Amino acid sequence: SSANARSRIFRSARSAIRSSEDNRIMRQHFWKMHGIGNDYIYFDCFDWFPSDPSSIAEKLSDRHFSVGGDGVVFICRSDVADGRMRMFNADGSEGKMCGNAIRCIGKFLYEVKGIRKDVLTVETLSGIKTLVLDVKDGSVESVRVDMGAAELRPDRIPAKFAGERAVDVPLDVNGVQYRVTCVSMGNPHCVTFVDDPYAIDLEKIGPMFECNEAFPERVNTEFVRVDGRNELTMRVWERGSGETWACGTGACATAVAGVLKGVSGMNEEITVHLRGGDLRICVTKDAVFMTGPAAFAFEGEADI
Repeated sequence: SSANARSRIFRSARSAIRSSEDNRIMRQHFWKMHGIGNDYIYFDCFDWFPSDPSSIAEKLSDRHFSVGGDGVVFICRSDVADGRMRMFNADGSEGKMCGNAIRCIGKFLYEVKGIRKDVLTVETLSGIKTLVLDVKDGSVESVRVDMGAAELRPDRIPAKFAGERAVDVPLDVNGVQYRVTCVSMGNPHCVTFVDDPYAIDLEKIGPMFECNEAFPERVNTEFVRVDGRNELTMRVWERGSGETWACGTGACATAVAGVLKGVSGMNEEITVHLRGGDLRICVTKDAVFMTGPAAFAFEGEADI
């Protein structure tokens, strides 16, 4: 019986060691990058990938107790492109696409990974995106991204509206009726035109839009002012992250809504002003093109 007891103790200890090894902490290098203030923590995952990326994003995105950011992006190998993006919001949810993050990935692949091509491709959950890099003295200054065609069919966004398009349709939010235009740029957006986006209590109204029953997968919401033809000012509430200083897919959705509203022109450059800076958008029949900068902020190491 004493031998059996020793055996049980040994098995228990061995199990504890194995559990500890399975959950061991690894120190990994990261890069903090941003596209006009939309900041993410980037990891080079060409040779590894974490077992629980959602919890890593939730922990590291905390601006008070960790690195801080709008989320975490894992840059991975791809069998069909120069790289692959896995993007997780600050609340741990995975996003299909991020316009500002993909520009940063282009800069990362060129400058850090040494993929010295002026045209790069990145695989995302919304398909393969083509990036054209503006390179000066070995540094990527801006990136033009083919974001693909805007999706306007409500069932594909998804949004619970009747008809083939949800353009300038009424939406009740907490007893207030808004006129909204719904667009998917690989993720769902709800655009509403207002007199002054900075007069809105976004912390209050943003979650009400995000979790409105009209959007079964939640939604990103853009509050937009028309400053002139082809000039729009936008404030954004992103699902899973709250207010961010910029949203690339949101700027594209806003430009599409501007064209549909008639305040912006098809095949013309549209300037969208965001809290962190400007993006240049061109809406064509077959695609939406976004141009903007990408920048490194700092590097460091994090325990994963």
